[in-house]
Amino acid sequence: MSAAPHVTDRPGLAAARRVVVKVGSSSLTGADGRLDPAALGSLVDVLAARVADGGQVVLVSSGAIAAALGPLGLSARPRDLATAQAAASVGQGLLVARYTEAFGAHGLRVGQVLLTAEDTIRRGHYRNAQRALTRLLSLGVVPVINENDTVATDEIRFGDNDRLAALVAHLVHADAMVLLTDVDALYDGPPSRPGARRISVVDGPADLAGIEVTSRGSAVGTGGMVTKLDSVAIATASGIPVVLTSAAQAAAALAGEEVGTWFSATGRRRSTRLLWLAYAARTHGRLVLDDGAVRAVRGGLASLLPAGVVRVEGEFEAGDPVDLVGLDGRTVARGLVQYASGELPALLGRSTSALRAELGPGYDREIVHRDDLVLVRLARR
Repeated sequence: MSAAPHVTDRPGLAAARRVVVKVGSSSLTGADGRLDPAALGSLVDVLAARVADGGQVVLVSSGAIAAALGPLGLSARPRDLATAQAAASVGQGLLVARYTEAFGAHGLRVGQVLLTAEDTIRRGHYRNAQRALTRLLSLGVVPVINENDTVATDEIRFGDNDRLAALVAHLVHADAMVLLTDVDALYDGPPSRPGARRISVVDGPADLAGIEVTSRGSAVGTGGMVTKLDSVAIATASGIPVVLTSAAQAAAALAGEEVGTWFSATGRRRSTRLLWLAYAARTHGRLVLDDGAVRAVRGGLASLLPAGVVRVEGEFEAGDPVDLVGLDGRTVARGLVQYASGELPALLGRSTSALRAELGPGYDREIVHRDDLVLVRLARR
């Protein structure tokens, strides 16, 4: 198909070439918390129509654990990691089977893709994921993506599919993202509160000032509005506009109609692993920097050298994400460290030339290379 115009406003979504759609568990389940085939089928009808019109859809779908509640005799979403992993293992197959059947009725095939956070930070992993997703789309297959809850741990997981969807949108070079949830839009307060006002357009972070949102998700999901706004920030900062609305309005949203909340793109595309570091990484320790190193890091052109680090906190291995903090304890940046925590104390405060002369080649490398470093907005965390 020919290239679609760059999506800069809501009506432009109708012509977007490639769209990532994320649907939450609450939009796919009934009052009993179990998977609702009718709700799933209605969503598939909308997405299949989009594909029939020449578009490409990448579906990031929650619902695996919800799909397993009935078969496993569970009354609610498991709270312990082992049971949640077991439920995900059972439910993932059931969920994809439903999608295979529903899309098959429209003559479309689906491909299951399970991802962990590692797949978006390790260069080999995310390149492989990118190639696989691109090839699936070129074959006319609808990728159905979920976090690999069966093997993900608290240390390596995204935490919810909202953030995963934003990173996938960047990974596949999506033109837009649609977040489908159990409310029809972002409101300036709880939607159930009398007088709560729907926010139609958000052009930047300033438009969110004073908005009251909750971090609590539904009984069958993990993400509240806070995680959705985090997802929006990831996508829009990478040049991808977002519509947030309910599953019932999916067709109208994809058609560019005035539904839900439109979030304008605010930035340009950048490295996927840097997005992960900025928005989704769980850091393993901290490096305390002197004032000169803070200035160099904030300048955006310098790697972090041993001479600028005064203290190491926590335990980590080479390749782990760590926080870079100033002497006042405020986080300046995050980065992928090139040394294990046990190696660093002997290197701190010393020049690379002195380290090379005493310890040999290899010990004169950066602690964090500038290509593996991202500044963190101090107001964010």
